[in-house]
Amino acid sequence: MAQRPGRHRAPHAARRYLLGTVLLTIALAAVVFVTGTGMTSHRGGNVADAANTQAPAPGVTSATATGSPPAGSPPTGTQASSAQSTSAQPSGTQSTGAQPPGAQPTGTPSSGAQPTMQPPAGTSTTSPSPSAGTPAPPEKPRKPEQPPKATPAANANCTLTVPANPLSAAGLATPYVLSGTEPGGACHEANADQSAFVEATIVDPATGALSIYRPLVVDRGTKPAAAPVAPALPAGAVVGIWFGFNGDTLTLRGEGNALTAGACVNGADGSPFGQFAHCNAPAFFTAANNAIAKGQLTVPALGTGKDGLACPTVRDFGVVDQDQSDNVTTAYVATADGRTAQAGTIAGTKLTNGSDNGLLDNFIDPALGCKPFTAPDLTNNGAPGTSLALDELQAAAHQGPPVALVPLNDPMTQVDGQQSVAKTNLYRAGVGQPAVNTGTDTPQAYCTNLAKIGTARLATDQRLFAQAPSPDAGMSLAAFLTQRLQAAQQMLACQG
Repeated sequence: MAQRPGRHRAPHAARRYLLGTVLLTIALAAVVFVTGTGMTSHRGGNVADAANTQAPAPGVTSATATGSPPAGSPPTGTQASSAQSTSAQPSGTQSTGAQPPGAQPTGTPSSGAQPTMQPPAGTSTTSPSPSAGTPAPPEKPRKPEQPPKATPAANANCTLTVPANPLSAAGLATPYVLSGTEPGGACHEANADQSAFVEATIVDPATGALSIYRPLVVDRGTKPAAAPVAPALPAGAVVGIWFGFNGDTLTLRGEGNALTAGACVNGADGSPFGQFAHCNAPAFFTAANNAIAKGQLTVPALGTGKDGLACPTVRDFGVVDQDQSDNVTTAYVATADGRTAQAGTIAGTKLTNGSDNGLLDNFIDPALGCKPFTAPDLTNNGAPGTSLALDELQAAAHQGPPVALVPLNDPMTQVDGQQSVAKTNLYRAGVGQPAVNTGTDTPQAYCTNLAKIGTARLATDQRLFAQAPSPDAGMSLAAFLTQRLQAAQQMLACQG
């Protein structure tokens, strides 16, 4: 299915803001028309009241040790996600699949509403304890002339259960289970607005060889449409796992002590990242960097694009947005009955994650004549495949200054809308980036580089991008990236 602008993670909040502005304008116009003809609304014809939306009810906490899914929070106008409506701005890469009638757009993480999972040893983040978040706000009372909504919005917050021993071959081959985060209703992997994705990259410490595996995600209570491929791992393999999500907030839950065994990080304590999470990522990057230092692993050079510039990376201000280095390149297939399988195992509707990595690897690189870093994909008979971890390794090795690192004003690294060095460092550790330098890693510097370098790259590559496809089938890559850059600047509150 063709990717719509709203299917992308990047301009989440900006798009939600723009969509909200459109809806507010329509509401105000309707009130003005009604009052101008001598009629009044159910709230007395007051324009401010007619445009007002009721605030969410206070959050209700529940401390249990059962591991049951936590409650999610509704998306807000300040943070958003990859799954958005077609009226919003584009970003990331495509996500496809069946959608239920009336499915509504989703945004990015609303902070503080979900529990978080175990970080690697040595961090201060504590073990998760499920807690209920803020329930969805009541629907605004309708005027008599307004028809009721035909279908409720799909739950934007989902829970993913991590299988036992997730870093082992058996754990990788065991499907992850998707369910709805209460009280928002069910989640279905075949619904493109709710799809979650898992991606593993593996390093052999003895040889430095890299490989990829893509664990499957299935709905709770269902079986895979095809049995997952069983990977063969080298002795002592160091496995890193990353997650992507097309909704707002993905909460990890573990079978037994899976989250601890996998060194899984869902965010800071009480504040999840949103669409992103990782397991054992710092250990993977340490092992990979050791292999590089020993000469066992060589990260390929970037090469030069058709524009005469160095090929971009996921840390290039020419292609990043407000929440860089999130989501994955994994894809699945869905059958007509809603079951899922690993891509390449059976025929079906393709499901992909709205990710910066997919945008770079599958759209920007081909348009520029560049090639991404690949490794054998154990899910696909060893064929070359891309991954978030490979993109980060190549960026770390070859990205020239200034280097784009996850910023403090990234909505996924904030806590209750406020900058958090601790949470940003947890995120950076998951993508192999250095800890925050508060003297140089400022939001202002990020905004300045994004505007200067992002605008210059788009101008230089206008002709190439105008002739290239984008994740949105109805839009050129040039138009797509232009809207994405504008939305990212809005989302980051960049001035000027």
